[in-house]
Parts: sequence; structure tokens; C-alpha cells
Amino acid sequence: MIRTLALAALAVVLVGPMARAQATAGSSPVNDSLFAEAAAVSGVAEVSLSELGLKRATDPELKKFSQQMIDEHTKMNHDLTTLCAQKRIALPRTVDVRSQFCAQSLAGTSREHFDRCYAKAQLTAHMEAVATFEAEAERGQDAELRALAAKALPRIKEHLQMIKPIAMRYEKEQPAGTDKGEK
Repeated sequence: MIRTLALAALAVVLVGPMARAQATAGSSPVNDSLFAEAAAVSGVAEVSLSELGLKRATDPELKKFSQQMIDEHTKMNHDLTTLCAQKRIALPRTVDVRSQFCAQSLAGTSREHFDRCYAKAQLTAHMEAVATFEAEAERGQDAELRALAAKALPRIKEHLQMIKPIAMRYEKEQPAGTDKGEK
């Protein structure tokens, strides 16, 4: 149980850069460049994490979800990269250190615990992405970046709705190898 909780905490690491894009409170404008960087980092991380899920997940639903995330986030990443290139906004093209650590931790997880931890990581990543894209869509200053965020937001919300029941199913199940009285 402790290992599962630790790995779930690592899921938060996956989306750490997204917090920077959400730093502005209330109705204040968001920094478009920070949004673009955060979206790029999380998009690359999402594809990388989904590739790991496609290889290691045993749950057919998670495998299907992983392939869909690879396909859709690759397209979203391309759209963001194209727009930012036109605007001369430099974007990171690699997974950040925190995301690398999360992926490495998931890769080292036993087969019996991988699906549970992966589902939690995806849930966390998509919750953060929804909040970040909502902030840009509502308060971004650049009309084209705001439109890109608004266009992507329904798909990201859909991804969140897809992973939620899968993650909740794993949350309700007793993890293998744990004592029912363990907290």
C-alpha cells in the first residue's frame, strides 16, 4: 500500500510543470508563453507515458486508452508546435526531469501494480491539463493560443472522463499483496 501511494504521488511529478501555467489567480491574465511551455512539456510527457502504458499495461482498456492518447496528444503537440513556431515561441521538445522520474518509477513497478499506478498517473495528468487549458482558454492574452486551448479542451476533458472510471475501479480494488488492515 505504501509503495502504491508513493507511486501515486509520483504521478503528481508528471504534471509539475503545469502548475507554473496556473500560478495566476482569479481573473488575472495568464502568461501565454508559460502556458505554451507547460502544454508542450506535458504533451511530450503524455505521449511518453502512454507509450510506456501501451508496452506494460495488462488491462485491455488501458492499452486502448494508451494508443488513443499517443494518437491524439501527438496531434495536439504538433498543432501547438506549429502555432508556437509561427509566433517564435521556443518550446521544450523533451520530457522534463520530473516526468522522466515518474516514467522511470512506473517502468520499475511490478506487473501487478503497474496498471493501478499508470491509471492514477493518467488521471492526475489529465486533471492538471484540464485546469491549465481552461486557464488559457479563459484568460490567455494571445487570441490564437487561447483558441488552440479552447479547441483542445473538450478532447482533454473527454480523456479525463475516459480515465476516471478506470482509475476509480483500481482504487476500489484491494491491491495485490497487501493486508486488508494496512493503511
